[in-house]
Parts: sequence; C-alpha cells; structure tokens
Amino acid sequence: MSPAPRKSSHAVRFILPLLLSVLGALLYGAAAQAAPTTLEAESARLSGGAAVSTEHGGYTGSGFVGGFTDTHKGSASVSFDITAEAAGGGSLALRYANGTTATMTLSLYVNGARVRQVGLPATAGWDTWATHEEQVTYAKGANTVAWTFTTADSGNVNIDNATAATPTTPTDPGPTTLTHQAEDAFVSGGPARATAATGYEGSSYLSGFTTAGARAVFAVDAPGAATYPLTLRYRTPDATASTITLLANGTTVRRVTLPGTGGAWQNAATDVPLRAALNHVTLRTASGDNGTLQLDGIGVTGSTPTDARGATLPYTTYEAESGSTNATTIGPDRTYLTVPSEASGRRAVVLDTTGAYVQFTLTEPANALTLRYSVPDNAAGTGTEATLSVYANGTQLRDLPLSSKYSWVYGGYPYNNDPSQGSGHHFFDETRTLLTGALPAGTVLKFQKDAGDTAASYTLDLVETETAPAALAMPAGLISAATLGVTPDDSGDDTNALNSALTTATSQGKGLWLPTGTYNISGHINLTGADLRGAGQWHTVLRGSNGKGGLFGRGGTSNVQDLMIAGDVSYRDDATFDAAIEGDFGNGSTLANIWMQHTKVGLWTDAPTNGLYASGLRIRDTFADGVNLHKGTKATEVSQSSVRNTGDDGLAMFSEAQAVTDSAFRFNTVQLPMLANTVGIYGGHGNRAEDNVLADTVTGSSGIAISSRFAPVPFSGTTSVQRNTLTRTGGYEPNWQSKLGALWIYADSSDITAPVLVKDNEILDSTYSGLLISWQKNVAALTVDGLRIDKAGSYGIEINSAGAGTFSGVTVSGATDGGLSTAGGFTITRGAGNTGW
Repeated sequence: MSPAPRKSSHAVRFILPLLLSVLGALLYGAAAQAAPTTLEAESARLSGGAAVSTEHGGYTGSGFVGGFTDTHKGSASVSFDITAEAAGGGSLALRYANGTTATMTLSLYVNGARVRQVGLPATAGWDTWATHEEQVTYAKGANTVAWTFTTADSGNVNIDNATAATPTTPTDPGPTTLTHQAEDAFVSGGPARATAATGYEGSSYLSGFTTAGARAVFAVDAPGAATYPLTLRYRTPDATASTITLLANGTTVRRVTLPGTGGAWQNAATDVPLRAALNHVTLRTASGDNGTLQLDGIGVTGSTPTDARGATLPYTTYEAESGSTNATTIGPDRTYLTVPSEASGRRAVVLDTTGAYVQFTLTEPANALTLRYSVPDNAAGTGTEATLSVYANGTQLRDLPLSSKYSWVYGGYPYNNDPSQGSGHHFFDETRTLLTGALPAGTVLKFQKDAGDTAASYTLDLVETETAPAALAMPAGLISAATLGVTPDDSGDDTNALNSALTTATSQGKGLWLPTGTYNISGHINLTGADLRGAGQWHTVLRGSNGKGGLFGRGGTSNVQDLMIAGDVSYRDDATFDAAIEGDFGNGSTLANIWMQHTKVGLWTDAPTNGLYASGLRIRDTFADGVNLHKGTKATEVSQSSVRNTGDDGLAMFSEAQAVTDSAFRFNTVQLPMLANTVGIYGGHGNRAEDNVLADTVTGSSGIAISSRFAPVPFSGTTSVQRNTLTRTGGYEPNWQSKLGALWIYADSSDITAPVLVKDNEILDSTYSGLLISWQKNVAALTVDGLRIDKAGSYGIEINSAGAGTFSGVTVSGATDGGLSTAGGFTITRGAGNTGW
C-alpha cells in the first residue's frame, strides 16, 4: 500500500476554465449558438411608461427598467435589438425582480409577433433578481425582441437585462479531439452505436435521436463551478436543421439548433454551466425537438479527464496506517471475524489510551470529512455512544459523535443484533461532518482520544476529506416543498406531507424542491414520474426511522438527485426493512448524486425499469446489497459511484424469473462487502462489468462473480468483464469450506454456454486463486484476453469444471501454488502472449 493519499483529479484550479474558454473557441470552430450576449435594459428602446430607475439594488449596468405598473397596463414595453448570423433557434434570458410574492406575467414579442405569455415567479424582494430563459426563433440578421405589459398580463416586475444566444453557421471542424466520445456515453430511449458512416472519431458514433425521450448522458468532471465552452460534433442527413435539448445536472440549459450539414461532420459550439467535480451533461430529444442528428461526441473545454478506472471521486482518502501515530497499528489480516479483515487495505489504527492519536497532513483544502471507524458494542447489541476529538494544527475543532448502533451484527446468516449469538462482525461504520470553515492544504488534521472520549477503544480505518459545495439554489420549474406544507428540522414525521407535495408538484408538471434540512420519513416516498431534488448531498437529508423510510418507484420517468437518504437499519431484515431506493423506474429515469447510508439495500430495481441511469451514488454501510438490478431490469447503468461496507454484494445483477438485460456497472469503486462479491452477475442477457476498481472482499466472496447460482435465468448474449482492477479480492466460504478466486466463473445451477468475454483486467494480491472456473456444470464459451495476475495466495488460474476457453495475453506472477491447476476436463486453447502458467 502506498503511503501517499489517494486523490481524484481535481488539482487544476478554478481559474483554468476561464483561461481556456477563449482557447476553446479557437479549437472548436464556429457555433450553433453564438456565445451569449448580455444587453442592458436601460440601453434598450423603452415605451408606454417603461423608464430607467435605480431605486433598488443588485442590478447590473447603470440601472434597471421599471414602470410596468398598473398605470401603464397595456402599453409599457422594453425592446432589444439582436443580430443573428443565421436563422434558427436560440435562447433569450431575462433578468428580472418580482417582489409581489406572486407569479406575474409579461408577453414576449419577436419581430413584432406575439410569441407567448410568460410567467415570472416571485423573487425574495425587489433587490433580489432571478433569470427566466425562453427559447426563441430568430431571423437571419436584425431581430427585435420585446417584453410588453399587455392588457392580458399582470405586469408589476422590474427588468435588468436580457442575454441572447443566437444561431450561427457551423464551419468545417478540421482536426478535433473530443473530450467525451459518444460511444462512451450512457444512452436510452433510442440512440445506438453505429459505424456505417465514415469520418467519425473514436470507435463509433450515435444514431437514433428522433424518438421523444432519446438521450445521451456524459459524465463530465469540472475543476470548478463555471460556464464551460461545449462543442458538439454531429452531422445531419440533409440541409434541414436539427434540434436537441441540452441539460446540465437535470436542468434544461437551452434548445440547441444545429444547422443541416448534408451528411458531413461539423462542429457546433455552445456553452454549459457546470458544478465543481462530477456533472451529468445530457443531450435529449425533448418535446418540440426533431433529433435528426448523428452524434460523434462532445468537447468540454477546461474539463478534467475522469479516472481511467473506478469512480472519479470528490474526496481525498487518507489511510490511518499511513498517518503519523503514537498508537497501535493492527493487521494486515484477512481472517474472517477479525477487525483488520474488514479494514481498507486490511490495516487500521487503534486508539485505546488517553492521548493516543493519528494525524495526517492535508494535501488538498477541505471543509468536510468522513471518518470510517469502529467502537465496541454494548452487551445488548443496541449500540454505545461516544465522542472522539478532532484537531487542526493543534486547535480542537470539535468532538465527533460516534456510535456502534449501525455496526456489529452476530450469529449466522442473515445475522442479527444479539451478541449472545457470537461471531460478531460488520465492525465499521462511518460518520460525516461539515466543518465551520475551510482547512487549507498543509493543515495537520489529528484524531485523538481525550479524557472525555469514553469508548474503550477507537479503531480508525480511514478519513476522507473534501470541499463540500454550498447548498444549491432551486432551479426553474420546481416548487419548494416549504410552500406545500413540508417543514424540515421540526422533528415531526414528514412522510405524508412529502407524498402530498410530490403529488401536487407532479400534477402541475413540475418538480419538488427540498430545501436544506432534515426530513423525517417512516415509510415510502412514492415516485410516479416525479422530479425530486435537494440542495445537495451535504445539505438535504431524508432520515428514516425503525428500519423504514425510502423512495419507492411506481413507474413513469423520474429524476431524483442531490440529497442524502440516511436510514435507521441496524441489522438485516429482508422482509420488513426498507431499501433507500427501490421499485419500478419506468423508462429513462435518472438517479444522480445521492448518498445512501444505514439502509437495508442502497438501490434495488425491478421490471419494467428500462433505461435507468444511476450515477454519482455514495452507498455506505448497508446490511444487504449495495445495488441490485433485479428481475427484468433493462438497459440500466450504474456508474461513477462509490460503494463500501455492504452486507452482501456491492453491485449485483440478479436475473430471478426474468432476465436482466443489456445493463452495466461502469466506472465504479467498490470496497469491503462483508459477505459475497464486489460485483456479481447472476444470469441475464448481454450485461457488462467494465472499468471498475474493486477491493478488499471479506467472506464467501470474489471480486467479480459470473454465476448461475440461485437458479437465475440462464446467460445469453455476451457477458462482458473488461478493464477492471481487482485488489485483495477473493475469500473463504466457511459453509462450503471453499477458497473462492478473485475472478470467479461459476457454473452452478446451469451451464454457462453463452459467451463470456474477460478482457484487459488486472488481479492484484488475490487472497486465493486469481481466476477460478468451477463447478459441476460447463463453461463452454470463455474468452480471456489481456489478464494480468500479480500475486495470488493459491494458483494463478484454477479450473474445476468442464468446458472450453481461449486464453491470450494472460500473465501470472507470484502465485503461491503455481500458475495453473486444472481438473474436470476443461479444454484450454492457448493464444499468443501467455506467460507464467
């Protein structure tokens, strides 16, 4: 283990996207929409009583325009002159203030024709400004756009400025390097990878955006919150313009009009607002779009490349055993029921005397931390409470409240909370805290057992530090739960109020916004085509009670993002307790940036879920699976997520009764499942485990299991296991007295005759065999290509099954019992590049 802290790629400073924006424009050519131009209202043409004023603060320029009062109803107007290089769709954003407490209206006119009446929601006061964006069709050349107080409007707003993004004509792209290839995007609702055309970059492009709801989603990492230049490389079949809608993190940015290219690939540029760290940038065929394009990819100037394997994470991890300490370091030990076996890297530090500490020097600034720890349980199994002192540069920051309530289970599977049953395990839990101020890089962060810290011992595994963003503001198109009778932080049960508010918001075609605070829930919050958003994982919390409380999908296209679900599950009860999120998520739903902890399961989906995109999940300390794509789930992807300390599989696909089809686990980091595998695929059609980082399994476990156990629907199509890194995986199964390999192809209840492709994986420091192929059924169509096995506690490759496979580029080194063990009549076809076995 390296003593250096692990960190995702966020060293680039916030200023970089701003410095690169001009360079991006030069690199990516002309725009589908010109860079937005802001026009001050005080410089526009005013009529009918509209007049310049300065009596309220917060405006830009030299003033704002008022006079939209009842006295001037039917006449007051402000008119902007806007020039467009080409005819087509663009956008117009109005910055306004509305201190009336009610939504007021004006009418939008373009080139003398009334387009529509526009509602402008209330702002917090006359000194508070908001922006309302409209899609506009511009003529080539000069355009006049006006906001008018007609007799049909309620008026009574002030106008500060208008920002226009107008269409332009694309140019020949020339040489281009796209930051995000289309073939790497998540797609649902129609787009598919294609290769029939020529001239595209990468291995393929996307075709099939004409169906409403068709989408491509890109995971984009940004070094800071800013507006970034965005390039689309696309083509259309003829000279007809194509339209598609751009979204960032679930919020519509604008409709993008792409001039027809007649079959040639072209570049078109616009821009996109991004948060610091992980973003989800979507191109979606919304109502009114024709989607008649093929997409080669996008370029986001100034974005940070995501990690090549595993999730791109916003935090820095410091392992306790790599810190400076005067206490005892335990491990390494992989023996089940020992504390080090459940620690990251199989080592930890124990603080068991007053004054014992472990400390780290921060390599990045931070205002938030998460500590993974274990404290002893009480005799009743109900949990002990204690504090631990935290210091920065020798000054105490606070006492961290810790508990054993959500750790320590006993007895045999599925385990319980009764210490008299023995076999205690699931030792660790995690706590998170926001600090009162930011700690700069170079700060010495110390965790110390002081006299008032009353636990007998504190076993510290790791700490993660990060810069948690400020609470998000409510996007346009949502209704605040506070206006619909939902009150956070009042200790009351909010379940019924939340369900009522969601029903109201959804019936109005709007999303429900959960402001900062804790909302107590004791049952299911029902999602039926709902949009539910919070102020961020660190700010909006849904807190369960007595094992209950979570989100339940009941069909429709839902979007849930930017919140935490903090459960109240302290042992496993599959029949009674709730998952954080479960159910049917219809077609094309999204789950993004959600923290789930202390629940039965993190995410459990069922048919007819189709095209669900789940990304940016942080799943911790569950008592069964982290994720289970179950029973007929289709075309679903879990990506860019971190899963740790689950009671069963970290990530699972279980084709019980119905096949899980064409689904994927991609770019995830999964650590320390207490039982079973970091990834398990049980039957199904055409599923994938790709580009993941998987570590530290404990018992009855492998890193990746491709398995026909539990009598699932048999495998069909090609099951793909590519570009994964497995470290310290595999484990002992005490019920079978079996040693399970890091990568396990397990033909149990049925033959595995469909193709299994294992390509470009690495297995490091496997507990037992690196690759295990077993058991009583056949594995008939296995391809292993580019597998590196470095250090194995048993064989490099162990085969105890009939069947056949082709092996190329497979290297084995440091295997304790030798490179290869075979039994069962398995036929090995050796290709080129094999060594060590």
